[in-house]
Amino acid sequence: MHAALLQITSSDDPAENLKAVRDLVREAVGEGAEIVCTPEVTNCLSTSRTHQKAILHHEADDPSLVALCEIASEMKIWLFIGSLALKTHDGDGRFANRSFVLNPEGRIVARYDKIHMFDVDVSKEETYRESDGYRPGTEARIVRTPFGCFGLSICYDVRFPHLYRALAQAGAEVLMVPAAFSHVTGAAHWHTLLRARAIETGCFVVAAAQTGTHPASHGAKRKTYGHSLVVAPWGEILADGGTDPGITYVDIDLKEVESARRRVPSLSHDRSFEGP
Repeated sequence: MHAALLQITSSDDPAENLKAVRDLVREAVGEGAEIVCTPEVTNCLSTSRTHQKAILHHEADDPSLVALCEIASEMKIWLFIGSLALKTHDGDGRFANRSFVLNPEGRIVARYDKIHMFDVDVSKEETYRESDGYRPGTEARIVRTPFGCFGLSICYDVRFPHLYRALAQAGAEVLMVPAAFSHVTGAAHWHTLLRARAIETGCFVVAAAQTGTHPASHGAKRKTYGHSLVVAPWGEILADGGTDPGITYVDIDLKEVESARRRVPSLSHDRSFEGP
């Protein structure tokens, strides 16, 4: 499969972000991409919950989702939307951080809500409480396509290897890890974590990323790490998008999954044990 990873610098204006993504999708398809992947919070990256409440939509009427379904159908591609920030009908008013997989007819064939919330204190100056604004998902997801089986995840999920083991043991051959990774933790951990998830599972890892300093009309600006990455099942880095916005292309041969798992069949070597 010929895949394209879109690396973008989303602002807090969904309409502006949609235009940029649409242009990149068309460019990627012009270069022969059959699968196009976008990063986490493709539609809006904002630190202001007040602004989000004013401009975000529910899934049923989200303009970005409608437009991306249309372009997937027009371009006849599989489109992996890393995630959209969406309103929910939950009583506490929190949003969903939700991935979508669109088929070449523009239909939604899978959804995944981010399970693990980024509630961390990176430093005195950089703290995050994702669970204040977003409610966590509760269900893992795989999706089967003509190209192979994909396991869905988002960003901070990458620090929880049991999720990826479960996805791989359920049939996933490619693990999707769209992200808006912190610049600080990205520099320290991004490449290592993604390579580890690939090696542990014998899967390809495909991680489209946000990058740079994000424009903000409301709230504080954020800085993300970039380096959209594709890792092979044996741990080799096949593509690294660096830090500039743009498109990273890669050819993926799923025969490498079978080869890696045959050499080290650790997915079938689980043993029960008593706790410490």
